Parts: sequence; C-alpha cells; structure tokens
Amino acid sequence: MDKNTILGLALIFLVFIGFSLYNSSKLKKSYESAVSVADSLYEEGEYEAAKLQYLKALEFKPGTEEAVDRVNEINRIIQPDTASRKDTISGQQKDTIYGQQEQVMEQAEEVPTEIQEAEPAVQPTGPFAEAYSGDQEFYVLENDKVQLTISTKGGRIYSALLKEYTTYDQRPLVLFDGDSTIFGFKFFTSDNKRIETNNLYFKPVNTSKLTDATSSEGRATFRLEVSEDEYIEYIYTLEPEHYMLDFDVNFVGLSGIIPSNMNSISFDWRSYMPQQEKGRQNENNWANIKYKHYQDNVDGFRTRSTKDFEEADISTPLKWVAFKDQFFSSVLLAGENFSNGYVSYKTMPEDSKYLRYCTAELSLPFDPADKVDYDMDLYFGPNHYNTLKKYEAGLEELVMLGRNIIKFFNKYVIVPIFNWLDNSIGNYGIIILILTLIIKIVLFPLTFKSYQSQAKMKVLKPLVDEIGKKYPKKEDAMKKQQATMDLYKKAGVSPMGGCLPMLLQMPILFAMFRFFPTSIELRQQSFLWAEDLSTYDSILDLPFNIPLYGDHISLFTLLMTASTIITMKINSPSSTGQEQMPGMKMMTYIMPIMFMLILNNFSAGLTYYYFLANLITFGQNMISKKFIDEEAVLKKLNENKKKPPKKSKFQQRLEEAAKQRGYSPSKKK
Repeated sequence: MDKNTILGLALIFLVFIGFSLYNSSKLKKSYESAVSVADSLYEEGEYEAAKLQYLKALEFKPGTEEAVDRVNEINRIIQPDTASRKDTISGQQKDTIYGQQEQVMEQAEEVPTEIQEAEPAVQPTGPFAEAYSGDQEFYVLENDKVQLTISTKGGRIYSALLKEYTTYDQRPLVLFDGDSTIFGFKFFTSDNKRIETNNLYFKPVNTSKLTDATSSEGRATFRLEVSEDEYIEYIYTLEPEHYMLDFDVNFVGLSGIIPSNMNSISFDWRSYMPQQEKGRQNENNWANIKYKHYQDNVDGFRTRSTKDFEEADISTPLKWVAFKDQFFSSVLLAGENFSNGYVSYKTMPEDSKYLRYCTAELSLPFDPADKVDYDMDLYFGPNHYNTLKKYEAGLEELVMLGRNIIKFFNKYVIVPIFNWLDNSIGNYGIIILILTLIIKIVLFPLTFKSYQSQAKMKVLKPLVDEIGKKYPKKEDAMKKQQATMDLYKKAGVSPMGGCLPMLLQMPILFAMFRFFPTSIELRQQSFLWAEDLSTYDSILDLPFNIPLYGDHISLFTLLMTASTIITMKINSPSSTGQEQMPGMKMMTYIMPIMFMLILNNFSAGLTYYYFLANLITFGQNMISKKFIDEEAVLKKLNENKKKPPKKSKFQQRLEEAAKQRGYSPSKKK
C-alpha cells in the first residue's frame, strides 16, 4: 500500500471522528438551549410551556434524569392524582383478549423512560375536567390480518399486532405497544386550558370488548365527552383481509369551547419502534420516517443515515406520514391533507429493545363549527410492494427500490421477474438462483463484448511487452503509451472495450443491493445453512465484536469475497497485457475485503446473489475465451500494419484548413 493510499485512509478516519464529535456537540448544545428556555418558563410559572420545552430537550438527549424529573414534577402540579400510573388488565379483559394478546400486554409494561409520566396532584378545571380521571380499559378490533387493542385512555390504539408474522425470536410481532405511544390532538379551549386528548379518558359507544372483522366490517367508537351533545369522537372501521382501517374523527358541539379564531389544530403522534429482526444494525439502516407531499413525491430522512438525531420542519401540505421499519410500517393518512408538519427521530442505545423514537406533529385545517369531521386512515402492516400499491396512495414508495435508473430496473424488471418466479417456486434460494441466471443470460451480449476485448488484449500482451522493453526509461513513458495505443488501434482493439460493457451492468448491481435487504418475501425464509435470507447467515458466533465486521462469520459473505478476488485477478489488466496503475494490484484485495467487512451484517440473500453472479461470470468468461481466435487477431494486426493509418474526420478537417492557409505538413521549414 503506497503512502497516498495510507494518507487517504487516515484522512477519511479523521473526517469520521471529527463529524462524530461535531454531531455530539450539536446535540448537547440543542439540549442545553431547550433546558435553559424550559427553566426560565418554569420559574415564571408557565408550566405547560415549560413541559413542552423539557420534552423537546429529551428528544436531543433521551432519558436525561434532570429533565425527566422536572417533567414529572410539572405533571404533579397541573394534573390530578389518580389511583396508579401503571395501568393493569382486568381478569375479564384477559378472558376476552386471548392468546397472543396477553403476551403483548406483558411486553407493553416495559415503558421507556422518556414517555413515563407521574399523575399530578391538582384537580384541573374547564370543560374537559371530568375526563382527566377514569379507569383504563381495553377493547379489541381485529380481522384475519391484524389485532388492534384500543385503550379508553386517549381513545388511541394501544398496540398493533400482525397475526401472520413473528419476530426473529418467534414472539408476536407488535409494531408498537402500551404506553410507549402518544396519539391525539392538542389544542387550547376558549378559557385558555391546554387539552391533550392522549391523556384524557374516552367512553366506548356501542362497542363490545371484542369486535371481529374477519368476515364483515367491524367498527369501534369512542367519545371524549364534555356533555351528551358536546364531544370528540373517534371511529375505527376495519374490513376483512385489510391492513388499512378508517380513522374518522368528529368534533361535535364544541364551537363554544374551542376558540372561534382557531384555524388549525395539532395532532401529535409519537412512538417507539421496537426491534423485530435478528440483525439490529441492518434493521436500523432501513428504519426511517417517510412522508408524502400532497399531490407530489415521497420524501423523508436519508436511508442508512448514521445520525443519532434528525428533524425536519415541513411547511407544505402532506398526504401521509410513516414510521417505517425494515419490513413493517405504521402510517397515518389524511383524508384531504395535513397543512404542515414537524417530524424527528432519535436513535436508541444498543442495549434498548427499541430502535428509534419517532415523532410527528401534524397540523390539520380547522374551521370552528358545530361539527368538524376528519376522514383519516391508518395502515399497520408489511412493506410488501403489491400490498401497498393496491391502496393507491403512493405507499409502495415505502419499499426502497432506489432512485432513477436503479428504481426503474427494480420496479419494471426485477420485481416482476421475482413475483413471477414466486408464484411457481416455493424455495427462495432456488428463486434467487434462477433470477441470477436470467439476469446474467440477458446481459451476456454485453459481457461477451467485454470478454472479447480482454481476450484480444491478452493476445497482444507479448507485443506490449516488447514495447515496454523498447522504452524502459520513465522519461519515455509518453512514447511508450503512444506506441501501445497505436498497436491497439491497428489490431482493432479498444482499451475501454472491456470497461464500457461492465459499466452498463452497474445499475443492475446496485439494484440488487436495494432489492434484497428490503424484500419481505425473504424474511424468515431458510436456505442451506442460512436460517433467514433477509438477514445475515452465521456459521460461527464470536464471543467478541469486531468493529465494522460484527460478532459472527457469514459463510455466504466469505464465498462472495473469495469469488470476487478470483474474478478480479482473472480480469485484471496485468492478465490481459495492459499497463497496471501503481496500487491497483493491492486494490484487487482491498476492495473485496472492504465489501466483506460491510456486507457481513447484510442480507444473506444479497451476498448469496453476489456469490452466484461471480460464479456465473467466471463460467461465462471461460466459455467466451473459447470463441477468441488468437491467430485471427494477429492476422488482422499484420494486415492493418500494411494499411495507411486511417485519419479521423476531425483530423482531416484540420489538415484541410491548414492547406487553405498555404501550409502542408509534408513540407519542411
């Protein structure tokens, strides 16, 4: 490795360290700034505003004891002291919510520090005063796809369980659970009382403990009452075989309670995203917040970002916001649109059962009247391309297929072929093998051109070596290069002939890099020694963690690395007679090893595909060389030597212009 390479790696390392320190310093400053504002508001007695600032500070540094204690203290001041913060499930409910749901409730008892709040000690006043106290009860709305538990506290969905899926350790797959979620409206009343519906108790209306929507539409209705004719109503409607449910909100008779000059209302949605897959690092790479601009494209934070905290103020209307995991998403869709919004996420520590803490504060247009209706939708389900596409809301963009030409290949080539194979073959290892064969056969005309060029270069290697002997000195490098290029030209060989066809195949290579890690079809599908093709395969778990590499050894990654090195050596410039740049021989080993370190934690389906592609490439290379007639190449070279050098049209125009000026290149001065 030369000194320039070492210097480059050192600079990359220093930039990485510098960025990490800068990001940490930025989070610290943001936290301190929010706490400073909160402390000032607290001293002035502005408890509601101070609480919001402390909660904002906790988004920068979750779990900070000082801020959490102050939030709990403010809660004791501004809200009533009810029985106990830790809600329990009655025996009657456990009889109704059977099977997997009991296990979900047990998991939900572990509430993250950032979201825990103590009950306050002061009885609130105002129109919603009675709704601050009550008993938390649970109601279930389910079909054959999802099981939704709804809490009377906040009227919100307490947990969402997907029946057809389990976590990597075979536990029920729950998108969010218990008190780790905030879901409700925030507004001020005419008498300046701050209302957060997430903390108030709703009453069920004509709703049984268990509503089954397996064979017909099911509906659950909950009301936050001021009086019999004044209330906020949530109506959840679920149809059979759907992951999407209607979420209708009605503000009824509140025109005298909500200020007449209020033209928008805020909806607050916050949730902890639990780890569902074996490979935490790989899963976290694809966890994100996405949102669709109204009548426009889908946007969001950068996939595979290394930032611990990101936020975005969105001033334009939105159609939906999604808290997206690697294979599953929770999505809130507006009937018309959200006026604007603010979204953020915070990456959780490695030892947490959660990946990220996601927040979305969305603004809805509000026109004070006796009845205000919002027709929204909620999606709790898999990131399955065809499933999402049928809802015609642009949700299929949650499946990350890449951008531009990469997305084109995935959307119109890879996905259709994969689905076609999936309809008739049950083994995904075989599907990937056939998919790889199809791709390599279709691309064979391009690869054959590349192999032809490389084989011809190899035939010319002895002649290139002779040129090297003729110009051994460094100062004759230009003459050597010119002589070599003349040789290639006479033989009808282009030095770039082997590179261009390979370059045209790069979109396919990157398309696969996007396709396999996000294909839910591969999730928990085994093949050979790989237990799950959607995550890494391990033949040996290490008792320690190697930075960048991980704590295991992936056999598919090792096979991919070995086959890549062999393929690169066969196709290296030195094997075809070309002059090899300094340091390129070392790159033959450095690049595959770097990919081995990076891809060791990636999808086994991806490394298996790359391994197969290398094997097929090697075979095609061997077959193609049999079609190269070395004698014919040398014969053509000798024939071209006898011909006068062919001039390009540009060179001909230059000489013609020179003649018109009275200059002939054949004359001597």
